[in-house]
Amino acid sequence: QVQLQESGPGLVKPSQTLSLTCSVSGGSITTGYSAWSWIRQPPGKGLEWMGVIVSYGSTYYNPSLKSRASISRDTSKNQFSLQLSSVTPEDTAVYYCKLVLRGREYWGQGTQVTVSS
Repeated sequence: QVQLQESGPGLVKPSQTLSLTCSVSGGSITTGYSAWSWIRQPPGKGLEWMGVIVSYGSTYYNPSLKSRASISRDTSKNQFSLQLSSVTPEDTAVYYCKLVLRGREYWGQGTQVTVSS
């Protein structure tokens, strides 16, 4: 069974860069169509799609985050990552990674990230 797990610091100071990694186990992410996404949910709000990297390597971002967000992948390690620069308290949220692979959708359990001084 394909499983995803987010990892990274739970507390980040304003103006710093938030870095998260999603580790994938239980399946190959190098075969067929794949889309690797980051999604977040601020307290009391709905899910916000942040961006995606797809099979052929192209990235797409939520326009509101494009200037600050960067998504990358390392297929040899079955990992993909998120970097979000110049964070503010408005970036406090539960962050999820999601993988669409061979027509199926897989989610990580989410990780809480708090931006505070």
